[in-house]
Amino acid sequence: MNDAPVTLPVTRPAGCPFDPPAGLAELREQAPVTPLAFPDGHRGWLVTGHAEVRAVLADRRFSSRYESLHHPTAAIGPLPAAPPGDLTGLDAPEHTRYRRLLTGRFTVRRMNLLTERVRQITADHLDAMERLGPPADLVRVFAQPIPALVICELLGVPYADRDAFQHHAAALTGVDTDEQEQLAAYGELQRYVDGLVQAKRARPTDDLLGDLTATDLTDEELAGVGTFLLAAGLDTTANMLALGTYALLSDPAQLDVLRAEPERAAQAVEELLRHLTIAHTGVRAALEDVELAGRLIRAGESVVVSLAAANRDPRRYADPDRLDLRRDATGHLSFGHGIHQCLGQQLARVELRTALPALVTRFPGLRLAVAPEEVQVRAGTDIHGVLGLPVRW
Repeated sequence: MNDAPVTLPVTRPAGCPFDPPAGLAELREQAPVTPLAFPDGHRGWLVTGHAEVRAVLADRRFSSRYESLHHPTAAIGPLPAAPPGDLTGLDAPEHTRYRRLLTGRFTVRRMNLLTERVRQITADHLDAMERLGPPADLVRVFAQPIPALVICELLGVPYADRDAFQHHAAALTGVDTDEQEQLAAYGELQRYVDGLVQAKRARPTDDLLGDLTATDLTDEELAGVGTFLLAAGLDTTANMLALGTYALLSDPAQLDVLRAEPERAAQAVEELLRHLTIAHTGVRAALEDVELAGRLIRAGESVVVSLAAANRDPRRYADPDRLDLRRDATGHLSFGHGIHQCLGQQLARVELRTALPALVTRFPGLRLAVAPEEVQVRAGTDIHGVLGLPVRW
């Protein structure tokens, strides 16, 4: 067993924008738990096997607190603690309190009630695409605005405010905005959510934030939850819509499956989620000594879990590097696992199952407007995706 620490592979294979970074598969084959060197000098672990990643995510002896974690790709100092309402960076009991309040508001039944609105929002944007005519950037006209408007529905953003809300949301996730502009957009959205919470307090409405005003959450916590849901639900779904379309356009046989067998939409979405794994990496810190796959992880050591490598583990999925919309992708880890499993996963599923089939059905001649190698892929980001997707039909 090799004890020499490796560095985290981050470069994807040339010409293969849908595959995980080169080197992860080889590391997984050698050992599912590997010593990892962090940029700040810390020595921790990289976990690449499906069963092992799942075990880490399910084990409460591993912490998600930001201030306990070492960053796997940047030599930055200790991170600040999570702000109120940010479930990702909290452990029990703080995490448990928030999660209990929110879980009942993210049930499959409640998310399904949003389906008709998602259908209408999708149809409106397909109509706008048709009026605009080809070529069009699918990111701008389809992938970004749909999740932004769905978040508006979820949080109860008044219709009069939605244009401004979409403007800030587009700046937050846009390809033409630099880091300072994105920070400014995030600040504007935070301020907007603060004001929205005050409005809901004064006059509760039938939406998520309105419901939460009846709980014991403070205004700061309510605004934090709203901002957390905004940040968690925008970039991920937008990139899944864009990258998922790119993957389908790059594989005509699978595109034909989705068009010819619309009843497979749910199954197809799960396979796309597994195959692409856009939220590809997570980090935990051991709270005590833990043995995993024959390795002793010491208390305080950071553990990087590669969700992308786990979802391509041949011990879990046959021929895992192939996109197969007829595959049973049950058990994929694209939404995580354990107490931090994505709270909004059912809403994301509703959006993807509605929007992707509608797009490829409405435009049967949909194709890339540029050569595949000209599509700009996001590099070095926590969420994988494309910077733009020029299409014609």
